[in-house]
Amino acid sequence: MSESDDAVLEFAEVVRRLRAECPWKASQTHRSLTRYLLEETQETVEALDAGDAAHLREELGDLLLQVFLHTAIAEQAGEFTLGDVAADATAKMVRRNPHVLGPEAGDGSGREGLTPAEVNEEWERRKAAEKSSRSSVLDGLPPGLPALLLADKVLDRLARAGRPVTASAPLPPSDPTGPDEVGEQLLALVARSRLGGIDPEQALRDAVRRLVADADQT
Repeated sequence: MSESDDAVLEFAEVVRRLRAECPWKASQTHRSLTRYLLEETQETVEALDAGDAAHLREELGDLLLQVFLHTAIAEQAGEFTLGDVAADATAKMVRRNPHVLGPEAGDGSGREGLTPAEVNEEWERRKAAEKSSRSSVLDGLPPGLPALLLADKVLDRLARAGRPVTASAPLPPSDPTGPDEVGEQLLALVARSRLGGIDPEQALRDAVRRLVADADQT
C-alpha cells in the first residue's frame, strides 16, 4: 500500500471518528450538509479558475471532507459504505471507458486511438443507454444547476434525441423589453457557444473575472 493510500484511509477514519464523537458533526444529516457541499464545490471551481495549485489542493480536501461525511452518515444508517461508493464508481468507469478498460482495449481495433470528441460521444451514448427509462429531458439533471449550464445540457440532450435547437436563428433585439426576450437571447447565445465548442458557463465566469480585474485596477 502506498503512502497516499495510507493517507486516504487515515482521513476516512478521522471523518468517521468526528462523525461519532463531534457533537456538531454527529447532528448533521445529508440534507443539512447540502449547503456546505454546494459551497465547497463553488470554492473548488474558484480555485480552478484562479489556476492556483495550492488553493486547489486545499479546496479539493474540503470537498473530499464533504464526500466522506456523507459516506459516514450512510455507513451509520446501514445504507452503503465508502467501499460501495468506490466500487460503484469503478464499475461505471469500466462500463463507460471500454477504449481504456474494456476487453477490446489495446487489441488493435483502433479504439485506443479515439479522439477526445469520439470518447465523449461514446460516454454519452453509454450513459443514455443506462438512463433509457428517462421520461423527460430534465430527468437526472439537478434542479439547482446554474441556468447557463442547465441550458447547455438540455440543448445537448435535445440534439442527441434528434431535436436540435438551431443556433442560426437571429438574436432577439439588443435592447430586450422583457424577461422572455432576455431569456431567448441568452438561450440563443448558449446554442451558438455550443456550435463553436465553447462552454458558456466557463466563458461567462472568465468574463466576470476579467471585469472584476479591470475594475480593481481603476
